Amino acid sequence: MRFLKKNKTDKIILCVSDLHLGAGSFYEGRKNNLEDFNYDKEFVEFLEFYSSGGFQKVEVELIINGDFLDFLAVPFVEYFDDEFWSQEASLEKLKIIINAHAEVFESLKKFSDQKNKTLTYMVGNHDAEIELHHCRNYLLDYFDQKIKIIDLCSNGYFPISSIQVAHGHQEERANQFDDESIQTDESGREYLIPPWGSYYVSKVVNRFKSEKAHMNSVRPIKKFIIDGLIYDSFDTLRFLAATIYYYVIVRFIFIFKQGHVKDGLINLIKEEFDVFNAPESKKYEELLDKKGVKVYLQGHTHKPEITFFSKNKIFINTGTWTDMYQLDFGRSRENEMLTYAKIEVLSPNTENEKLSSNLLVWKGIDKNPFVEF
Repeated sequence: MRFLKKNKTDKIILCVSDLHLGAGSFYEGRKNNLEDFNYDKEFVEFLEFYSSGGFQKVEVELIINGDFLDFLAVPFVEYFDDEFWSQEASLEKLKIIINAHAEVFESLKKFSDQKNKTLTYMVGNHDAEIELHHCRNYLLDYFDQKIKIIDLCSNGYFPISSIQVAHGHQEERANQFDDESIQTDESGREYLIPPWGSYYVSKVVNRFKSEKAHMNSVRPIKKFIIDGLIYDSFDTLRFLAATIYYYVIVRFIFIFKQGHVKDGLINLIKEEFDVFNAPESKKYEELLDKKGVKVYLQGHTHKPEITFFSKNKIFINTGTWTDMYQLDFGRSRENEMLTYAKIEVLSPNTENEKLSSNLLVWKGIDKNPFVEF
């Protein structure tokens, strides 16, 4: 019997996003509710799988599409107020994260050291402090310069001309950065000037999350608030009051003073709070408007999705490797899905180019017969 010969894959592109590595499940002997990433072993196995066996001789590019490190979830430094965003504080937070997830970083370094393996890091809103030179240089040195870092405010990254990758935070007012987000004082020290959404996470969300770890992991947010008011009224009202107070003090007064009220206050505030729910036109416009782009990869919302359009165009949101709690019955199966995109490329950037694009769920190599409660 004659079998069809399978075309040889020229390149494999893997994309993960939103792992949110923090200071570890325990920090200085105490439970750390701010840690969202608990799949170190699974991610190490993931890296080993795609750099061994049949993948050893294949060109593999791993794209980490933002929010891999979560600087906002590491308040365990002796820097306060604006100093929390300084180059010294950021570097200390980076070292804390690397120490807490040493096996993950060792495996990433081993991956990047191998022939035909490429590591690309796109900066998201939770790891924006990588833009500070102290942090960027430390990370580059850790990987012996074998890591490509894509700027926070870039319009996206193109591993090949037909594939565009962007984290997605720049589509939201609350999480937008610009060219003035990095400032230098008179002594030459760098500071990150984050958007109000980052301040909100560090000042409000972290306070409530330290009490109840699920506080920012429930979707959709509207149902979280409604259910919270019914079943956990006191803490939900506290959270809403803190949110409103923070927004009025930090953002509303600023908007009022800047004269943005004439632009339509209600619509402006709705846009400010339109997080994790970007309009469909925004999500897909890059894909549909650009003739050469066939696949558009995004993260940020923690909502895994693959949508097929006509003319061979595909939108993929790679989801997250953190535990989510979906209140929509149709999405409840996503609660502990370790999702990633895998794109097999044949004859890239030619007329014969072929892409096989999938959104996959990593299940691990050897499952234990038990898990921690």
